[in-house]
Amino acid sequence: MSTQPTDSDTENPSDEDPTAEPSAGSAYAQLLATSSLEELEEKPWEVKLALLQHHLELARIFVGELLEEEVEKKAGTRYSHDKPHDGRYSRWGTNPGSIRIGEEKVPIPVPRMVDTETEETFSPDRYFQMKELPEMSEKMQEAILLGLSQGDYERVASSFAGGFGLSQSAVSERFIERSAKALEEFETRSLEDLDLVALIMDAKHVAGKQMLVALGVTAGGRKIPLSFEEASTEHHEPVKTLLRELIDRGLSYDRGLLFVTDGARGLHKAIREIFSGYGLIQRCQWHKRENIVGYLPKSDRKKWRRKLRRAYQKPTYEEAKSALTDLHDELQEINRSAARSLQEGLEETLTLHRLGVFEEVGRSLKTTNAIENLNSLVEDYIGNVKRWHHSEQRARWFALGLLEAEQRMNRIAGHEDLPKLRDALQRELDFEEDSEKEPLSE
Repeated sequence: MSTQPTDSDTENPSDEDPTAEPSAGSAYAQLLATSSLEELEEKPWEVKLALLQHHLELARIFVGELLEEEVEKKAGTRYSHDKPHDGRYSRWGTNPGSIRIGEEKVPIPVPRMVDTETEETFSPDRYFQMKELPEMSEKMQEAILLGLSQGDYERVASSFAGGFGLSQSAVSERFIERSAKALEEFETRSLEDLDLVALIMDAKHVAGKQMLVALGVTAGGRKIPLSFEEASTEHHEPVKTLLRELIDRGLSYDRGLLFVTDGARGLHKAIREIFSGYGLIQRCQWHKRENIVGYLPKSDRKKWRRKLRRAYQKPTYEEAKSALTDLHDELQEINRSAARSLQEGLEETLTLHRLGVFEEVGRSLKTTNAIENLNSLVEDYIGNVKRWHHSEQRARWFALGLLEAEQRMNRIAGHEDLPKLRDALQRELDFEEDSEKEPLSE
């Protein structure tokens, strides 16, 4: 995720003109940092224009205000005898004009002024600056993702009487074209340059279908959505298809990988088949705990969550295994199904303990929380879709959501200790003794 420069990153900040108007890039940064209408009123005109490019309903009103601000500074308020600049400039009617806001070319009346000394007429400088702004096709895509439905877009566009608005079908076609391109780029982008140390895998439901998602974690702690597959995680063949696709795109596995997953059998079977000798599974401790307490009466669940959490928080493998074994024996007396649930896959829930890096990276990699957070961000973008039609539409929107969410993801906690995880993986997988490992088979 890109970061904004701090004050110390700015060259010679003391030399900056505090009255200078911001660039287009900084205007969007200021808009994102604005939290109230009161704050917005104090922002420069470029920041207000950035708002227009996301909310077309306000376009003609705000554009008129922005132009009027400049006219008032030069020619004074309308009908006032108190003229700035010693009365050199006066109002001189309007001319028809237009500016582009998003994908719309919007007609507007452009105020004119006259220089009484030269008798030359001219329009506000801001009008020409607005016309020089780049087309906002990317911003239209973001607006749709952020909640501006295609129906809303048509309603807004049609409100500009006599304008050059695009029809709903044109907007739909353009969005489909852009989202299809984004899907293709997402599914084909190379993974060769990613130094991955872990893959977190989980599923998200979209329109009643299950999307299996693979989230990569680099050795530097960056979280990067890698791919997704519309499939049930209960069956391992679609999971194998996804994993082989990652390998075909250049996924680096020859230094060992940690796979963080829930307890889905299809996931585990596919990982073992494809990455045998190259990967280890860390089973999500949160999912395991919830599976166990699900067999217990509701009145006992809080107590047992606490007990299990304390056991899993033990710093060493020996301590955690001993504490969990004691809890297993206790559960045998209370509920044999809960005891069996604890025992099933127990070793995989202790992989980070066994590797000796639980205290260093366990906070981020003992559960699938990172991918749950990713799915939550994606939901922010696709939650406004009211009608789902087919698989290709789900894939386009899901890819766009993943790409947008990628820009908002921070590095994992404990990322500075990920080299220790890699060293531990290589020791556990006998990389030092078997440096000539065979590549994964098809």
